[in-house]
Amino acid sequence: MRLQLAQFTDLSLLLMRLMVAAVFATSGWTDMTNPTERAKSIGMTPAFTMLLGAAELAGAVAVACGVLTQLAAIGLILVMLGAIYKKIVVWHTGFWGERASGWHYDLMLVLMNVVIACTDGGAYVLWK
Repeated sequence: MRLQLAQFTDLSLLLMRLMVAAVFATSGWTDMTNPTERAKSIGMTPAFTMLLGAAELAGAVAVACGVLTQLAAIGLILVMLGAIYKKIVVWHTGFWGERASGWHYDLMLVLMNVVIACTDGGAYVLWK
């Protein structure tokens, strides 16, 4: 038995975009509203943390609304590749993590953004 689910592709992509946007918007908001504390937790300067937060918020809004979706998704991929690098190389965190969360979560967000970038976010977008 084969299910006929292809008709829900655009809706599925919209839901994935909204989930990605929710994750990055909350992270960006935290970076922007409390940059000093957040900078200490990620080992960066407060100025860089503010820049990171602004990039996350802008990417989240663009992905959610479907405005330059591919570019926004690629930008968010770069943010997450930086996070993965930090976890693997600097903090020596494993895939699942031991004392803190591993980089499996970050990789999942990278792949979600790859799907968004490769599909241009589906049909429900404001501007391609």
